[in-house]
Amino acid sequence: MWLFNSSIGRKVVMAVTGVALVLFLTFHMSMNLVAIFSGEAYNMVCEFLGANWYALVATLGLAFLAVVHIVYAFWLTIQNRQARGNERYAVTAKPKGVEWASQNMLVLGIIVLVGLFVHLANFWYNMQWQELIGGNIDRAADGAYWIQETFKQPLYVVIYVVWLVALWFHLSHGFWSAMQTFGWNGKIWFSRWKIIGNVYVTLLVFGFIAVLVAYATGLC
Repeated sequence: MWLFNSSIGRKVVMAVTGVALVLFLTFHMSMNLVAIFSGEAYNMVCEFLGANWYALVATLGLAFLAVVHIVYAFWLTIQNRQARGNERYAVTAKPKGVEWASQNMLVLGIIVLVGLFVHLANFWYNMQWQELIGGNIDRAADGAYWIQETFKQPLYVVIYVVWLVALWFHLSHGFWSAMQTFGWNGKIWFSRWKIIGNVYVTLLVFGFIAVLVAYATGLC
């Protein structure tokens, strides 16, 4: 099957799964913004998205997309390294026209992955997982409480800022790269997609940082 046997097919899988994950991040960011205006309203959303069948199906679906995206990322990286062979060691300067994020997508991806595990430990484990196992039920749907508990600790604030900066670089490159994979890369639209992607990703990451700052500074 061409999705597995060709580099173009693997890039398509990377692009499709990447766009799907960006759409989820957009929903997640929009939901988090509610916490700035009302902790009670945010908790209502958390309770609605608790450990029920559609939330579990969505969680499994997201996990599948993330695993596929990560596996294909490593697969393509190994393939590219093998294709370049010893030539990659001869490169001492940054190639003209190649962005820093493009050269460091794997490193950025690893930082994003580590940040994801931290995030899951702080929120998913204390909320949805506790509902599933019948653990700390009283706090399971209290998302505002867990945001406060997390961001009152300076170490987590630093970790999340580093994570979100890495996420910005990763997504800003990945966005227009996906458009290029889909074939929407004409001379005019190539520049437009880069601008659209940078603006979109900036607003996305800014939304997450706004929640972090609001709770870290005690505004919420």
